[in-house]
Amino acid sequence: MGEFEVHRVRFFGLVPAGVRCMAYQHNGRRLALARTDGAVEVYNFAANYYMEKAIPGHQTRSVEALCWAAGERLFGAGLSGDITEYDLERLRPARAVDGFGGPIWSMAANNDGTRLAIGCEDGSVKLFQVVPGGGVQFEKNLDRQKGRVLCLSWHPSGTHLAAGSIDFIRVLDVHSGRTAQRIMVNCHVPKSKKRECVVWSIAFLSSGTVISSDSFGRVQFWDWERGTLQDSHTVSSSAALSLAVSEKEDSIVVGTSAGATYQFQLLPVKAGGQEKRWVRTKPFQHHTHDVRAVVHTPTALISGGLDAQLVIRPLMEKVQKKGYDAALRKFTLPHRRLVSCARKARLLLFQFSQHLELWRLGSTNKTGKDGETLPLSRMPEHLLQLKSKGPEHIYCSCVSPCGSWIAYSTASRFHLYRVQHEGDSISVKKVPGVPKLLLPAYQLQCASDSGRLFIASDRGSVHVVQLLEPGGCKHLHTLRPPAGTREAVYLLASSADGNWLAAVSGDWEVHVYSLKHFKHHCTVPTYSCAVTALAIHPTTNNLFISYSDQQLFEFSIPEKQYTAWSRAVQNSGLHKLWLERDSPITHIAFNPKNTSQVLLHDVYMLCVLDKSLPCPQPLPDDSAVLVNQSTLKQLSEPARRRQLHAFKICKKFQPLLFADLLDERCLVTVERPALDISAQLPPPVQQKKFGT
Repeated sequence: MGEFEVHRVRFFGLVPAGVRCMAYQHNGRRLALARTDGAVEVYNFAANYYMEKAIPGHQTRSVEALCWAAGERLFGAGLSGDITEYDLERLRPARAVDGFGGPIWSMAANNDGTRLAIGCEDGSVKLFQVVPGGGVQFEKNLDRQKGRVLCLSWHPSGTHLAAGSIDFIRVLDVHSGRTAQRIMVNCHVPKSKKRECVVWSIAFLSSGTVISSDSFGRVQFWDWERGTLQDSHTVSSSAALSLAVSEKEDSIVVGTSAGATYQFQLLPVKAGGQEKRWVRTKPFQHHTHDVRAVVHTPTALISGGLDAQLVIRPLMEKVQKKGYDAALRKFTLPHRRLVSCARKARLLLFQFSQHLELWRLGSTNKTGKDGETLPLSRMPEHLLQLKSKGPEHIYCSCVSPCGSWIAYSTASRFHLYRVQHEGDSISVKKVPGVPKLLLPAYQLQCASDSGRLFIASDRGSVHVVQLLEPGGCKHLHTLRPPAGTREAVYLLASSADGNWLAAVSGDWEVHVYSLKHFKHHCTVPTYSCAVTALAIHPTTNNLFISYSDQQLFEFSIPEKQYTAWSRAVQNSGLHKLWLERDSPITHIAFNPKNTSQVLLHDVYMLCVLDKSLPCPQPLPDDSAVLVNQSTLKQLSEPARRRQLHAFKICKKFQPLLFADLLDERCLVTVERPALDISAQLPPPVQQKKFGT
């Protein structure tokens, strides 16, 4: 694997925003998730749970509810009082319609996806029609009540709506707009203990049963026609905040403010009998804070909490066989790049939601043995903080390899800065006259000589900008795919010689452009999964690609075909444990002195792939030990050769946000320990432990 001097960086103070709400699209197997900062993410379950879309947040935009409607159209609503449709191709809010009821607390779509119901601050429930061309149109008001409407659920037939608020559940007739039933939820509480009961979540079953979860920690089952309580379960001493029902209506999942989730199943009272009851079967404790959103898919329970974790818990009885599909998955950190490295200047640029931080790495004049921590002769230095003006969050950012240019973009503004280093002092100046056509930018990358900036845009296009001394820029060309696409480019890779550029758009197509002639060169054969990272080899100009299903491909740009090494890998197959990793490769780099070494990393491991060994023999088969570096150190030379293979894996650095080679002997890693994140979160609901 070789020895590296490692800069182990742990001063990136990223705190991911908590999960506010979720919506699952059953046909497309996609999960939409909104965070507390207004950001919206879309995870593709068919592509190994990869976060394929990300729409940055907005300081004035809160998303309290999400739902899919009319196929693949995503709608959100929040405290701004607007219903917003998201453009998932251009990754931004597309249309917004005022609900005219104040802040919107809840929203639900009927089974056909043709109507949206919203619950407002003023106590009104309003219906909107989903317009085929785009947007929504107001249809009617239903009966108004006192107090905000916190949750909504359609009856599967679409004839009635259940609405939950403070102390009451109402069932509304959609056709007449009248209240068909009014249920008081705290009528069974002793008068001495009576207080406001908040109905946080609600579900309307086809049988006519209304299920509610409330601030008393109860899950209650109601007969809506009679307005009577059928069953009640107290699951927590704190609030039960969220619930979701399976498609077959025989299982529900409940999330609480204590961080616990519970499953209820509809089971026969007696074996072989017809009578069934709801029984609490499985408790889970995967979160430390409020579980604000839950989803029940056919094979898994999904929960999202204010601790920023997205947890996917497979249902073992629904999984065909034990193994990869039965594994618990947790996502905390984003599947996109938030760290940019200036190799030559040894600087790191950290991206936060509304500002950037530029740091200089520390240095040492000591040497030591493998595993030793060396004392620093110069401490890491915080050089600069760039604050983004306005309420929009930052889409993307980058720093040039020489450290003299910083660029970032929001939804409506592109910013370019010239950075000058004079000894220990630093000055920054905004570059005027940036071309207007550069909006919006979804990904930024500088050429290796810091002379050009590549800006990923919508409809598959990439702008090429020349960076001029002492501080200016000039638009050179716009590269576009030959067939055209409606999707935005989300990944870029440029060659070290400045001749080639690879771009990946949201339809997962990889296009290669010639920067000498500013024209399209070729398209990599389309694969069935999303591209998670790519890079161009500095000497061979081979394009190295990783996909969300953990497959690795090498494509020769000059020859327009896969390399012999890539074909051998596909014929032999990768190790089972490699393919079963639940975290995508997020960065690829090459050793400048040993060009046969490829550096890959995900959140949990750093891997040096050695292509110099003859293929396919050194590729480990399923019987070989994949992570064997610690074992190899203890073996004799002949035994070591027998167990040697191309994958050199290190799991010392976790969770890993970024890793790159500064030179052939120096490696920088950026970690964000989970304890550091939790230390900056507000305290959870206080719970007694061990009887204290």
